[in-house]
Amino acid sequence: MDLENQNRVKGFAEQFGAENVVVLVGAAEAESAGLAAETVTAGDPTFAGPLAGVQLGLRVFHAVEPEFKDAVDPAVYDEQIGMMEMVLDVDSIIAEMKSIREQFGKYND
Repeated sequence: MDLENQNRVKGFAEQFGAENVVVLVGAAEAESAGLAAETVTAGDPTFAGPLAGVQLGLRVFHAVEPEFKDAVDPAVYDEQIGMMEMVLDVDSIIAEMKSIREQFGKYND
């Protein structure tokens, strides 16, 4: 997650309260998605950005996870994400996201 997006997420959490913010990531690889999830949950693990040492504890999901997919209009999902879902390693992404939430105490609530 780049520094500008870290700053935006931090600002939204401060403005609206962490309990009112959900982060949706769309990284193409499980490792990248996990890094973004860890950043908005436990702080930037690279200690390089605005979230270095800042534990926002935000809920975070990937766009291919069932929790998100089931919450949006199926036609819109298929139009916007369906093609990418066919080429991504969806199972690895889902496993990585769940692992991050479990590791840092943010379950599917």
